[in-house]
Amino acid sequence: MCTTSLTSGCRYKEIRRNLERDVEELQNQGVQDVFVFCTRGELHKYRVPSLLEVYRQRGFTVHHTPFPDGDAPELEQCCQILEELQVSLEDNKRTVIHCYGGLGRSGLIAACLLLQLSLTMTANKAIEILREHRGGGAIQTVKQYNFLHEFRERYAAYQESREVCTERSVSR
Repeated sequence: MCTTSLTSGCRYKEIRRNLERDVEELQNQGVQDVFVFCTRGELHKYRVPSLLEVYRQRGFTVHHTPFPDGDAPELEQCCQILEELQVSLEDNKRTVIHCYGGLGRSGLIAACLLLQLSLTMTANKAIEILREHRGGGAIQTVKQYNFLHEFRERYAAYQESREVCTERSVSR
C-alpha cells in the first residue's frame, strides 16, 4: 500500500498533470484498489471532476470516502475505511490511498492502519514512520494529531460497542 499526492490529471500552480498518463502509470504498477479521501468539491476545484469515474472505467476498485482537508474522519468512517483497506491488503491487492497532498488525510489513515495492525506501535512511532517516508508535513493538523493519539482507545471502544450490538441481535 502506498500513500500518494496523486490527484491525477490536476493542475496546480505551474504543475500540470496528465490524467490518462497518471492513471496508466497506476495500472503499470499493478494498482487494483484506490482509496480517495478528496471531496467532490476538491475534485472540481483541482480540475479532475471525473477522476473517480476514470478510475472505475480503467478497472480500479474505487473506495471514495471523503472528509475535509485538514480534518479527521468520524471514528465510524475511519473504521469503515480501515476494514476495507484490510480486505484489500488481505486479498494481496496493490492499493493506493490518496487525498490531495498525500500528507494529511492519507497520512492519518495510514497511521491508523499501522496502529490497528500492531499492538506495539505507538502514535508517535507511526507519525515518525510516515514522516520518514512522506516528509515532515505528514499528519498536518492538531486535529489529526489528536485523533491519532486517541485512536487506539476510541477504536477499542467502538469495537466493543459493535460486539454488544451483535450479541443483542443474536440473543433476540
